[in-house]
Amino acid sequence: MADSYFPRWRVQPKSVEGRVVNTDERLPGPQMLAMGIQHVVAMFGSTVLAPLLMGFDPNLCIFMSGIGTLLFFVLVGGRVPSYLGSSFAFIGLVIAITGYTGQGPNPNIPVALGGIIACGVAYIIIGLIVSAVGTAWIETLMPPVVTGSIVAVIGLNLAPIAVKGVSGSAFDSYMALVTVLCVGAVAVFAHGMLQRLLILVGLLIAYAIYAVVTNGMGMGKPIDFSIVANASWFGMPHFMAPVFNGQAMTLLAPVAVILVAENLGHIKAVSAMTGQNLDGYIGRAFIGDGLATVVSGFAGGTGVTTYAENIGVMAVTKIYSTLVFVIAAVIALVLGFSPKFGAVIQTIPGPVLGGVSIVVFGLIAVTGARIWVVNKVNFSDNRNLIVAAVTLVLGAGDFSLKLGGFALGGIGTATFGAIILYALLRRKGPQEPAV
Repeated sequence: MADSYFPRWRVQPKSVEGRVVNTDERLPGPQMLAMGIQHVVAMFGSTVLAPLLMGFDPNLCIFMSGIGTLLFFVLVGGRVPSYLGSSFAFIGLVIAITGYTGQGPNPNIPVALGGIIACGVAYIIIGLIVSAVGTAWIETLMPPVVTGSIVAVIGLNLAPIAVKGVSGSAFDSYMALVTVLCVGAVAVFAHGMLQRLLILVGLLIAYAIYAVVTNGMGMGKPIDFSIVANASWFGMPHFMAPVFNGQAMTLLAPVAVILVAENLGHIKAVSAMTGQNLDGYIGRAFIGDGLATVVSGFAGGTGVTTYAENIGVMAVTKIYSTLVFVIAAVIALVLGFSPKFGAVIQTIPGPVLGGVSIVVFGLIAVTGARIWVVNKVNFSDNRNLIVAAVTLVLGAGDFSLKLGGFALGGIGTATFGAIILYALLRRKGPQEPAV
């Protein structure tokens, strides 16, 4: 641990390609601003997509992502570079709890907010325990085979939502496929930061194609730009109060375990990239993430998590200065005060959003598999094989359990199933290989 609470952030005179800018360093102002904007763009696609899929106000969620990132920054003493955005782990359960049909604002958001707050409180409690006793128990409960399975399950569980959302008509299905091709083309043929922003750039290209086909050629449902023209440039975010429903709280509170797995993996990744041991800040990172989720829930926003997209940006640029995330958070706050910006987001066509969802949910599933590969999970070990196999089917099949007033959806059942199954099958000595 450092002597002072915050770093002193030594100034590097200029950015040279390949040079590492450490967490306690910074670049001159203009370059720091450019990096902050880049991180906002990196998180933008997913932070907007998640609330749209749940019927939340994306403008408010952008605003709360800035608040959450600043809270996280303060809690970790500016030592852990991270941006907090809307978490996809909540989507399936929030849709189930609120009965959201995917059209316009979700009228039952207050019930979901109470559950999101309960999740944040559970997350904070886990962070306090980690701060007191360390992370060994979490790493024992959730080794790479478990965390990889949990992450993969999130994407697989959400897959039916994406497909259903673009199956309303043949036109919607074709436009969704066009969107998938746009994102894929950017991912494969673009270069540099353009490639890193594959979701956002692909969405913009598909949006333009949709506008030409509908507004220009009269096919399908045209985009209504009047809401953008009628929206004001500046205004307060539309906050919303939570409603505390017991069933919603018991359903959403276990999502904290998924957020722990995500956050732990992200911090380990940043530690590997920077060469700094950040284990001493993991408990505070959990508390910061949990507190940000609680605050977001009380304001009307989604639950939040540390963002892999921004970790990817750091890996490309080798700029790990934590001050960059303060700048990104402030930019997000400014965007949150613009109803016109929110109106632009609301014009994104459903088929385009659905096509992007297909890609994003697929990437989440593949990220779980990547955790297995990077950590060299041995699938000749029958225990690992059974844990991964059962977890994937429970989550993809949306296997739900009800015990009295307590209920678990597919992601929750798969998460706890993976942890419990791994612990039950744990034994000493060599394992028999799978056939």
